[in-house]
Amino acid sequence: MTKILTIGLHPRELDYSLHPGLDEATLTARIEQGHRALLEASFDAELCLVDADPDAAEKTVRERLSRTSFDLAGIGAGLRVAPEHTILFERLINVLVGASPGIRFFFNSSPETTIDAIRRQLHGPS
Repeated sequence: MTKILTIGLHPRELDYSLHPGLDEATLTARIEQGHRALLEASFDAELCLVDADPDAAEKTVRERLSRTSFDLAGIGAGLRVAPEHTILFERLINVLVGASPGIRFFFNSSPETTIDAIRRQLHGPS
């Protein structure tokens, strides 16, 4: 079975002034529901929420990678698309590739699109 790691920016780290209509409680619930949906769809997935600080985030991911290996990893849009997180995104990609040669990546646009993104990587575009 494919072992999947989903990495996202911890909801406490987001600047909600840039996201009208979204708050920490709502985003937390969406992330949790998205992860539950993965498990309910029988994916072997682990959720890893990281701080915005690149050093802290790298440490968190390295600790997770030291416990198990992953075949597929996704980095959430909240971390990936915000210009202020470019260095963080870059560092996490390099940590993942360095620790898990051959790892493949998927990218979602929201917690609700994670399953579709994983399926694209496992089965090709539909």
